[in-house]
Amino acid sequence: MTLQTGDLIPEVLGKDQNGNEIRRSDFAGKKLVLYFYPKDNTSGCTAEACSFRDEYDTFRQQGWEVVGVSTDSESSHQKFIAKQALPFNLIADTDKSLSEQFGTWGEKKMCGRSYMGMLRTTFLVDEHGVITRVFPPKEIKTKEHAQQILKELQ
Repeated sequence: MTLQTGDLIPEVLGKDQNGNEIRRSDFAGKKLVLYFYPKDNTSGCTAEACSFRDEYDTFRQQGWEVVGVSTDSESSHQKFIAKQALPFNLIADTDKSLSEQFGTWGEKKMCGRSYMGMLRTTFLVDEHGVITRVFPPKEIKTKEHAQQILKELQ
């Protein structure tokens, strides 16, 4: 089952870069940008993370929190956060359980071959934990994704 607009996100989202459990209830009363991305320290993923970093204060002023998710390990996330000065948490979904619940783990194609991987997708979640908007892979412009979201929120 894939989560979509109108669905409540799971209570347990996973563990962050420091091994701390991240829960839906941690964001009670706040809105959440939950973005799934393929891999730490790759060009597109770095551009996307940096767009959120650069607009992070704007999101916070508007009552939003930002959390990224990939299948990378906690230590990989720690290095990515340090290298890019990211002010938000990253969930280490190493077993792909969260990605599978959200439908972001699926078949990808590159250079004529198919393989399983993370489908870059962003979910906007209201203060009650309900998904209000989904940005599918084809809509996301990595270098300006944070600005895409902020424009839509106006």
